[in-house]
Amino acid sequence: MLDGKITKLIVSDVRFPTSLEHHGSDAMHSDPDYSAAYVVLETDAENGFKGCGLTFTLGRGTEIVVCAVKALSPLVLGKRFGDIVNDFRGFYRLLTSDGQMRWIGPEKGVIHLATSAVLNAVWDLWAKMEGKPLWKLLVDMQPEQLVSCIDFRYITDVLTEKEALDILRKAQSGKEQREEKMLKIGYPAYTTSCAWLGYSDDHLRKLCAKAMEEGWTRFKVKVDADLQDDIRRCKLIREIIGPNNTLMIDANQRWNVDEAIKWVLSLAEFKPLWIEEPTSPDDILGHATISKALAHLGIGVATGEQCHNKVIFKQLLQAKAVQFVQIDSCRLGSVNENISVLLMANKFKVPVCPHAGGVGLCELVQHLILFDYITVSGSLENRMCEYVDHLHEHFKSPVIIKDAHYMPPQDAGYSTEMKEDSVKKYQFPDGEVWQELSSQMKCLT
Repeated sequence: MLDGKITKLIVSDVRFPTSLEHHGSDAMHSDPDYSAAYVVLETDAENGFKGCGLTFTLGRGTEIVVCAVKALSPLVLGKRFGDIVNDFRGFYRLLTSDGQMRWIGPEKGVIHLATSAVLNAVWDLWAKMEGKPLWKLLVDMQPEQLVSCIDFRYITDVLTEKEALDILRKAQSGKEQREEKMLKIGYPAYTTSCAWLGYSDDHLRKLCAKAMEEGWTRFKVKVDADLQDDIRRCKLIREIIGPNNTLMIDANQRWNVDEAIKWVLSLAEFKPLWIEEPTSPDDILGHATISKALAHLGIGVATGEQCHNKVIFKQLLQAKAVQFVQIDSCRLGSVNENISVLLMANKFKVPVCPHAGGVGLCELVQHLILFDYITVSGSLENRMCEYVDHLHEHFKSPVIIKDAHYMPPQDAGYSTEMKEDSVKKYQFPDGEVWQELSSQMKCLT
């Protein structure tokens, strides 16, 4: 029963000191502390379910997202849950189109991150109330219900409601077989855990060898510390993984357009499948120029983890600027907006390879990519989902990886619920872990 009124919204600033060991380090983010603005929704329903959601951050600035979540809370509190999900498009637009708050967006930046955290909590609550993992909730929906969750404003020149329905109806054929396949073997993954920019060669070598033993065949390397350094590291990894396994490179927005082309040409001998985030995430035409320049080498362009919204994805696809779409479960406006991007990517026949890692991103995005394969694209060609082996132990339903594949979650919800003890210990700045680190810093000074 989708009953109950939302009576409480709690938001926490949860940070993990990952910068101490250089986990997550790349060309633009040298000292990330993987963090989250973590939202819990409570209702007055007798079932006692809570909806948990989050958006991912890198430490400083998380407090700003927390403030934005609090600013959105009057739009959420007091709403009947059944009314929200029965007009999800309307509720999505309520959060993204507030006459005053949209001025600090619209649908981008801190306010959109906050919107994502709130909506992720709503989807988690819905899935729990239905007693299904989120991917299964989506797979079991009729095309008409799925489409009713999407706000098509600003994308109808590329994807109309009718076109979305046609894509979903066409994908109904073979859906049960694809679901069975996922339950049996899972969704293919690639690893980024081996080659963060701050890792030494010895550490990198050790992690790559271990990953090979565990069955990984797809590896991503962070680049742009220095060209000669990148050549050395790519050569090292290619030698370890061999000529037949897949290598990707990721610049995390470091380069200008011309610089990106020259740099990747210098790394082409290592046969990367794609260059990820070669330049500013807002530069659609820049991505198109890079894409065109690298096409003859068979090197694609991948981006999306910092694309503000569906409009940016629409333009990237229109401009043929990407060969791989990388949705993010906490950057866009939750499931609602991500479904619109999956449908647009399907129309343009561009594979989706989601961004994951961070705090909870693997847990969340696995649901979206399972939905994409079973209910939208029906294809695994050139498709894989990122996996990073950090911080899963803090979630009540952590991801399960088997033979380098994501195994479909079975617990009800969006896999977003964190362990209460973890939230308490890592809450910033008063949690036990941060108090301890603060004391250590005082001793050093």
